Amino acid sequence: MLNYIRDVSTEYERLKNLLIRKKGRGNGKIQEERKKYGMTLRVCVWDAELRELRAECYIKEGEPSKAISDLKAAAKLKSDNTEAFYKISRIYYQLGDHELSLSEVRECLKLDQDHKQCFSLYKQVKKLNKQIESAEEFIREGRYEDAISKYDSVMKTELDVPVYATRAKERICHCLSKNQQATEAITVCTQVLQLEPTNVNALKDRAEAYLLEDLYEEAIKDYETAQANSENDQQIREGLERAQRMLKQSQKRDYYKILGVKRNARKQEIIKAYRKLASQWHPDNFQSEEEKKKAEKKFIDIAAAKEVLTDPEMRRKFDAGEDPLDAESQQGGGNPFHRNWNTWQGFNPFGSGGGPFTFKFHFS
Repeated sequence: MLNYIRDVSTEYERLKNLLIRKKGRGNGKIQEERKKYGMTLRVCVWDAELRELRAECYIKEGEPSKAISDLKAAAKLKSDNTEAFYKISRIYYQLGDHELSLSEVRECLKLDQDHKQCFSLYKQVKKLNKQIESAEEFIREGRYEDAISKYDSVMKTELDVPVYATRAKERICHCLSKNQQATEAITVCTQVLQLEPTNVNALKDRAEAYLLEDLYEEAIKDYETAQANSENDQQIREGLERAQRMLKQSQKRDYYKILGVKRNARKQEIIKAYRKLASQWHPDNFQSEEEKKKAEKKFIDIAAAKEVLTDPEMRRKFDAGEDPLDAESQQGGGNPFHRNWNTWQGFNPFGSGGGPFTFKFHFS
């Protein structure tokens, strides 16, 4: 038994010295040595140094989670193991997990507050963490411009770890979409998706931006790709159904297009567009019967668009893909807007009440 233990100890020392001599060589040798460390660890499970050496192999092989596991064990097995905590923090930071990185580097500084490497890393991670926390707080408050500014700062703070720039762009994509800056959102979201084609968050945000631009088929495609990568996401399912309804709706009557306004138009813009079109298409402006009939139809559509888009509840329904003035969309019942031109006789599109139609404009 003593001979066996002596043999294991000798093999351990040989392997350790071999790795030190062969640092920087090909992955094939590293993999071979890592396996030998694993065999030795079956007996020397308590050896912190051996675990740290195997962690180096895992890092070089591109298996950070296994390296972290060995380093965490080494940190427990060896007292005051600041080096292990520093390495764990560095790995988490490189992976883009700034919160866990900050937690681990703090453990290092608890053991040695003057540790130069840990203190330098701590300042870097803390600064980045603070910027990200501030940006997320702005998002929760709906302050999307401020959040975008903060995430721009994140990209300037960390230039050497690409994952932070990608995550920052992903959140900027979200902010632009939420802020209804559709064109900009599509551009930034696309940049993220060129790096990560199955990024579900970017796909959802770009789909919403596409809907703002009336690009329904593109939105459906993004939602379908997102759903393929996150089958149980209710938000994706609801978004896809809404995009499909909006596509169907666009093939019928689109009140935004009738008034020539965007989906994020404010009430004042809608009323302004309505007044302009109502004065242009009032049947009294036309002489021939054929022109009058065409104008009557146009005028009724314009009035319907104004009624829907200036009523918050009706507009909400329309934006969700349901036409509040369409009998089929209402699932039975009469169409509340099946009105003919007689209904609008005497209607003043520029006033608030009835009375004969007049072109006297009273803008306040």
